[in-house]
Amino acid sequence: MKRFFLFFAMGFLLAACTQETTVSITLPDGFKVSAALADTPEKHARGLMFVKHLPENEGMLFVFDNEEPLSFWMKNTLIDLDMVFIGADKRVTSVAAEVPHSYTYTPDSEVAFADGYGKYVLEIPSKSAAQHGLKPGTLLEFSVPEEK
Repeated sequence: MKRFFLFFAMGFLLAACTQETTVSITLPDGFKVSAALADTPEKHARGLMFVKHLPENEGMLFVFDNEEPLSFWMKNTLIDLDMVFIGADKRVTSVAAEVPHSYTYTPDSEVAFADGYGKYVLEIPSKSAAQHGLKPGTLLEFSVPEEK
């Protein structure tokens, strides 16, 4: 019985440690996106690599320490995305729309880049930014855990 409890406790702790933190982001039209939080260099590097499908109401929010010029290289990103660059004031600074996907065999010279300026970057399914009225100056509603 003790051994079973130990394995159960270890499994529970492992699940708790690997559980993804999500942030609810309200877009200008009231639509809500549940975004996985990418707030470490490891999560920044991994991003949405190898994800084969992203539901309309899901995305990923990258959080950086400061507002700064940002560049994303989309190698192994299997889905087309919109990338919304957001300033510290939570206003959209720019949108990289319909950033094309790539594969492991896509030559590096053909992999898309997305550049912008901000403290945050929201990755959502391609064409979502236009559909929900995201453009420079738009204010988004969200809070990340350390900002509460």
